[in-house]
Amino acid sequence: MNNDNTKLATTALVASGLGAALSYLMFQRQQKSRPRSNSMTFHIPSDAPKSIGNSRTSFIFQDPEYDMNSGDRQSSVSDTTILMPHSHEERMRRRIAARMAVEDENSQPRQSVTVRVPASSANCGPGYDCIGLAVDLWTEVTVSRADEFEITAEGDGAEEMPKDDSNYIVTGVKAAYETANKPMPPLKYHVVSRIPYARGLGSSSAAIVAGIIAGLVLAGHRLPVWGSESLLQIAASIEGHPDNVAPVIYGGFQVGIHNGTRWVTERIPSPPGMQCVMFIPDFIGKTSAARAVLKDTISRSDAAFNIGRVAFLVHALALGNLDNLKWGVQDRMHQPQRAEGLYPHLFPMIKAAEESGACCAFLSGAGPTVMAFTSGASGDIFTQREKERTDYSVAKAMMEVATSYGVKGRIVVTQASQEGARVVKVDPPFSSEFITFRDNV
Repeated sequence: MNNDNTKLATTALVASGLGAALSYLMFQRQQKSRPRSNSMTFHIPSDAPKSIGNSRTSFIFQDPEYDMNSGDRQSSVSDTTILMPHSHEERMRRRIAARMAVEDENSQPRQSVTVRVPASSANCGPGYDCIGLAVDLWTEVTVSRADEFEITAEGDGAEEMPKDDSNYIVTGVKAAYETANKPMPPLKYHVVSRIPYARGLGSSSAAIVAGIIAGLVLAGHRLPVWGSESLLQIAASIEGHPDNVAPVIYGGFQVGIHNGTRWVTERIPSPPGMQCVMFIPDFIGKTSAARAVLKDTISRSDAAFNIGRVAFLVHALALGNLDNLKWGVQDRMHQPQRAEGLYPHLFPMIKAAEESGACCAFLSGAGPTVMAFTSGASGDIFTQREKERTDYSVAKAMMEVATSYGVKGRIVVTQASQEGARVVKVDPPFSSEFITFRDNV
C-alpha cells in the first residue's frame, strides 16, 4: 500500500470514529433532557384499614429495585440498558409501566367461580418449610353469592372437613376481599375433594389458595405477579411458609425463601417419567402434633448435613440424576424425630421402597403419608409394560411394611403436576364472542 492510500485510510478511520463519538454525545444529551414519567403506580385508598388481623390491605410487597414510586430508590436497570434473555422481570416492569396502574386494574365482579387446586408435598426430606412439589391429585371448590353462609362437601375427607368459617377456604376468601378493600357478601361453598384431608398432602394449603383465587375473582380484583407475587404473599402469610402454597399456585417443584421484603419462589426442573407412589394411612396427622416433637435448636453438624442434602436434592432434580435423589432426600431436622415420636413405620418403609427400586422415599410434609419417587414411566402407563417401571413393586413393598406395623392405609400412584391452581368455571365467563379461554372459562 503506497503513502497516499495509507493517508486516505487513516483519514477515513479518524473521521468515522469522531462521527460515532459525536452521535453518542448527542444521544446522551437528548436522554438527559427527556422528562421521565413513571406511569406505574400502586394505589392504596386513604380510608383503607392498615391491617387485616395480622395481614395487610395491600399484598404488593414490591422489591425495592422494582418500586417505581420510591423517592430514594430506582430500578437498577436503566431504560437504555440492553436487556439480556434472562431479564424477564425487567421486561415485564417496563411493559406494565407503559400501560396502566396495576392495582387499579380491576375486572367485573362475578356471581360464581370454580377453582381447581392440586395437592402438594412439602419438605421432600431436608427442605424443611422451603421446598415442595405439586401432586396430581385435585380438589374443586365452587364459591357462589348466596343469601346465607353454607359449606357442603363430597369426596375424600368430606366428613372431617370444617363446615364453619374456620375452614381455610373461607379464610382465603376473606383475605381476598380484605385485599380488594371490599365488603365480603354472604357466600355458599361446595367442595369436591380428591385430596386426602390432613394426611401431609397440603389439603389446608389447597383450601387457602382456592379461597384466595375464588375471592379475587368474585370481588373483581387483580394483583401483580412480576416483582411482587402478591398471591403468594397472601397465601404464605396465612400458612406461615411457602413450601406448600407455592407449588399449589405455580405447579411443579418450588423452592421458596423470604428475602427480607417478601416471599420469593422459583421452580426447580424435574426429571421426566417420574412417578409418585404414596402410602396414605387411614389416620389423620395433625401438623401441630408433628411440630411439637421437634426441638427448637439443632446442632451445627445436623445443620451442615441438611444444607448439603438440600443442595444435592436440587442438583439431582435439575440435572435429572435420579440415582442421587436417595442422598438428596436425607434429613436430620424433622424425619428422625417424627419417626421416633409418631411414625415408627417411616424408615422401614423408606428402606423397603428404595430396595424395591424407588429412586428415593421420604415423609410427605408433616405426615403421615410416605412418598416414594420411581422412574421409567413413559406415556400412558396402562399401555406400557410393567417391568419397564418400578411403581408396582415399590407399592407392594411399602404396603407389606405397613401391614407388619399394623398401619392401615392405601397406596396411590400419581405424578408431580407441572400446573398449579386455576379457574375452571366462572359466571359470567371471561370468554366472549371474540376470545375463548381454555375450557371456555
